[in-house]
Amino acid sequence: MGTGSDLGHDLVKKAWELLEDSIIYYGDRPVGTVAARDREVEALNYDQCFVRDFVSSALLFLISGRAEIVRNFLIETLALQSHDKQMDCFNAGQGLMPASFKVESWNGNQHIAADFGEHAIGRVTPVDSCLWWMILLRAYVKATGDIDLAHQPEFQRGIVLILKLCLADRFDMYPTLLVADGAFMIDRRMGVYGHPLEIQALFYAALRAARELLLPGRRGDIYIQVINQRLSVLNYHIREYYWLDLKRLNNIYRYKGEEFGIAAVNKFNIYPDSIPYWLTEWMPERGGYLAGNLGPAQMDFRFFSLGNLMAIICSLASVEECQSIIDLIEQRWHDLIGYMPMKICFPAVEGLEWKILTGCDPKNVPWSYHNGGNWPVLLWTLVAAAQKTGRTELGWKAIEIAERRLAEDEWPEYYDGRNGRLVGKASRKYQTWTVAGYLLAKELMANPDHMKLISFDEDPEMQELLGILSEYRCG
Repeated sequence: MGTGSDLGHDLVKKAWELLEDSIIYYGDRPVGTVAARDREVEALNYDQCFVRDFVSSALLFLISGRAEIVRNFLIETLALQSHDKQMDCFNAGQGLMPASFKVESWNGNQHIAADFGEHAIGRVTPVDSCLWWMILLRAYVKATGDIDLAHQPEFQRGIVLILKLCLADRFDMYPTLLVADGAFMIDRRMGVYGHPLEIQALFYAALRAARELLLPGRRGDIYIQVINQRLSVLNYHIREYYWLDLKRLNNIYRYKGEEFGIAAVNKFNIYPDSIPYWLTEWMPERGGYLAGNLGPAQMDFRFFSLGNLMAIICSLASVEECQSIIDLIEQRWHDLIGYMPMKICFPAVEGLEWKILTGCDPKNVPWSYHNGGNWPVLLWTLVAAAQKTGRTELGWKAIEIAERRLAEDEWPEYYDGRNGRLVGKASRKYQTWTVAGYLLAKELMANPDHMKLISFDEDPEMQELLGILSEYRCG
C-alpha cells in the first residue's frame, strides 16, 4: 500500500488527466472546459462550458503557465456578449454574458452557440456570468501582465456594457444589486430573490476589477468615479446591515418594529419573531457571518458559503469580520464541512417552508443539491479564505477530507445528506469544477503568492468615506 504522499501524488496526476480530457477546442484553439464528462448519463447541457464553472479551471491554467486557453475563453465569450438574446421576442440587456456555450459543427464548419438563459430550466438569466468574467479578466492580466488585451477597444466596450447593466438606475434605495431567484450558482428557485450575498460579493469584486482595468481618459475616469462611489456605500451597507453575530442577534431580538424616519434603528423593519429557532442555538459565542439576503422585513439568516468566502477573498468583509467568519466555520465544522468541503448553505429548508420556497422542487429536497448539499468545488474558495486569514491549518484539513472521497466517488458534482456522506442522487460524475477545485486548492496552499490572482486587499480609498458614513449614522 502506498504512503499518504504517494496517494496524494496519484490523485493529483489523475485529476490533471481528467482536466485535460475536459478541454473544448474551437478549431485548434482551446477555449474552455465542459461541465462534466459523465458518460453514463445523457449529457444535457453538461457538455457545454459554463462561465462560472470555468473560473476554477481558468485560475489553474493561469497558475500552470497555460494562459492561452484563458485568453481564448475571454475573447470568445466577449464576442458572444453582443449577440441578440431573445425569449418571446424580448431582448435582454446588452452587457449580459452567456451562462454557457458550446462548439457545434454545421455543414463542415464550426460555430459557437451560447445560452443566455433562454434554454435554461426556468429560463433564468445568469447575473453572475458577467461578474465572474470581469474577475477572471483581472486574474489573466495579473498572471500574464498582458494589460494590452484588457485595453483593446472591444474589451473596454465590454467592461463598460457590464458596468452599464449593473449600475443602471432603478427603483431601489439600496446599493446592492437586485436579482431574481436562480440567477447565480443556486440556479433554481430557493427563496433568494432580492439582494443575495453571493451576488453582492461578486459585484464588489467585479467593480474593483473594472477599476483596475479601465483605461484612463474621459470615459474611463467618469466610470471610475461612479465605481468608487458605489464601492464605498456597498462596502458600508454589507458590513453594517448584513453582519450577524451573537451581539447583533441580541440587538435584533430586541428590535421595535414599525419605526419611521431617519432616526429609526430597525431600518429594514426586521421583526424579532422572524429569528429562526435553530440560529439561537447554532450561533457560537465567538464568530459570525454575513446574512444570506436582506430586504424590507426580510433577513435570510441562512449561512451561504460562497458569498461569505468571496466576501473574505475580495475584502468586502472587514478584517475582523473575516476572522469571525473563519472562526464560525471552524466551530461549526461538522455542520458546514462534514464529510466533504463544503455545504452550499446551512441549514436546509424543510416541510412547508421547502414547498413554498422551492415550489416543491424534487431536486432540491432537504440536504440535497442547492438545499444544503455539499459541493466539492467550494473547496478552493474555502482554502483561499483560510490562506488569506492566516488559518492555513483549516485549509489543509479540508483538503485531507476531500482526498479521502473524491477519486473513489468519481469526482461528483455534489453530495447529499446533513453531513455530506452520500454522493448526490442526481449528481454528475467527473464534474470538471470538482476536479479543478481540488487542484486549485492544492496550488493555493502550496504557493500563497497565487492568491494575488483572485484576492483583493482592504481598499484604503474607501476608509475615509466609510468613516464619514459611520459618523453620520452615529450622529
